[in-house]
Amino acid sequence: MTDTAASPMIAAASPAGLRHGRLWIVFAALLALAIAAPILAILVNLAQPAGEVWRHLFTTVMPEMLLNTVVLMVCVGGGAVAIGTGCAWLVTMTEFPGRRWLAWALFLPLAMPAYVSAFVYSDLLQFAGPVQSGLRQLFGWQRGDYWFPDFLSLQGAVALFIVSFYPYVFMLARAAFLDQSICVLEVGRTLGLGPWARFWRIALPLARPMIAGGAALVLMETLADFGAVSWLGVPTFTTAIYRTWFGMGDVTTAAQLSGVLLIFVLAAVMLERTSRQAKRFHHTSARTRPLPLRPLPPGRAILAILACLLPILLGFGIPAGWLLHLAIGEGDQIGYARLADFTTNSFILAGLAAVLLIVAALGLAYANRLVPRRMTSWLIQLSTMGYAVPGSVIAIGVILPLATFDHAINRWAEATFGSGPGLLLSGSLVALFYAYLVRFLAVAFNTVDGGLHRIRPSLDQAARVLGETPLGVVRRVHAPMLRGSLLTAAMLIFVDVLKELPATLIVRPFDFDTLAVRVYQLASDERLGEASTGALIIVVVSLIPVIWLHAAVARSRPGEK
Repeated sequence: MTDTAASPMIAAASPAGLRHGRLWIVFAALLALAIAAPILAILVNLAQPAGEVWRHLFTTVMPEMLLNTVVLMVCVGGGAVAIGTGCAWLVTMTEFPGRRWLAWALFLPLAMPAYVSAFVYSDLLQFAGPVQSGLRQLFGWQRGDYWFPDFLSLQGAVALFIVSFYPYVFMLARAAFLDQSICVLEVGRTLGLGPWARFWRIALPLARPMIAGGAALVLMETLADFGAVSWLGVPTFTTAIYRTWFGMGDVTTAAQLSGVLLIFVLAAVMLERTSRQAKRFHHTSARTRPLPLRPLPPGRAILAILACLLPILLGFGIPAGWLLHLAIGEGDQIGYARLADFTTNSFILAGLAAVLLIVAALGLAYANRLVPRRMTSWLIQLSTMGYAVPGSVIAIGVILPLATFDHAINRWAEATFGSGPGLLLSGSLVALFYAYLVRFLAVAFNTVDGGLHRIRPSLDQAARVLGETPLGVVRRVHAPMLRGSLLTAAMLIFVDVLKELPATLIVRPFDFDTLAVRVYQLASDERLGEASTGALIIVVVSLIPVIWLHAAVARSRPGEK
């Protein structure tokens, strides 16, 4: 007997099971409402009349912000697709020295936050930095004798984001190439197609939905970035939101800018959704065998090594090496006690956020398992849409409803008791965890739901027949089998929260700083040597999910390591 699509409902057919299923649906509905509230708060402000600040922005920097946004999306998306797809094909379908090591190392830039790389490269490439100083010393040049590209520019931001975000495309493209049928590629060879013709005409079209999904992730990360573009002096919507909120004190204009940014985010989301709804290709056989690797001749092998090694060095090797050099030579002078406070704040936030998000993800996953209806699917999509929204937008959206609630409580308390309690939620850790919930729930849900789908519904039915309650099934059957997925989700959330900058910078309580905030503040004061210590801690911890990602992708096909 095989499990059917309707089998989860059988497990919930008893009165207790039906009540249990309805509870999960209610939980999912409340969670979806909580996630949607910040987004709705942003959209509501779009209907507000434009103020003086908005008109000033529209007539001065708005055209430049729009142009920068379009250029970043087009150039970064195209560059990341070219590098990620090309490297994925080389390490998956060809054989050359160092291929397995490079297949792992190509994930490394994911561990290096883009804002950290921006600080490092600006220090390396400035006029007084080691690169230009070395060139002047080597060739005897003086100021004005040579041309050197300006890293603090839109072009510098494009280059930085390409080498920082290409792993999103590489990860999904490699998974797509590993999943492709050897038979299809062999048919192309029998028809006289060469290696590159098979890539362009067969492998690439088959992998196009996954590549488009990776490109959408790259665009979302590009639009969400604040630290890098702020440091590079590139006006974008994220920098304008922050400056309008804190510099001008105009909440409405900041919310309206957030609404405009949401339009670009929705375009990236539609790209990802369209890619998944395009033509789909499935194996007609469950059997797989290792992919036959085509050995490259020495000349092409050298080119392949260089093509894969260059983005690794630019996206991770050079920034990490310079951070280590600065940390050894100078490091954070604040003292170990204060540095330990920042680290403790970061780890406590990340750990508690991981627990909160796993609980929420489990509720969504069980609602999807016990009541697999269209309504459940809509609630899940609504609950997980926050990952596509930049952290600065979420921060504004979270503060608006919480501040409204705080003001209402204060007005009632003043009218009743003569004094109010002050701000209870906005500007507190509650608001910060709320922002993390909206931003990262999709990461936790996808991991937990994937693990739950690997548990056959027949196990639920067997446990219920033997007298287990619904909660007993969760505790004695599902919990041991989900341990790996729960640990994976916790690890991913921990690192995402550890690196997160814009939402933490805007929503955090007064005088409550994390490693990411400490690094940004020091680097903004041009104290990169001191910022290197905190940045290295973030990078080292972030390496853990990078190693896991490589192992998970490689395990998707037998024979890969």
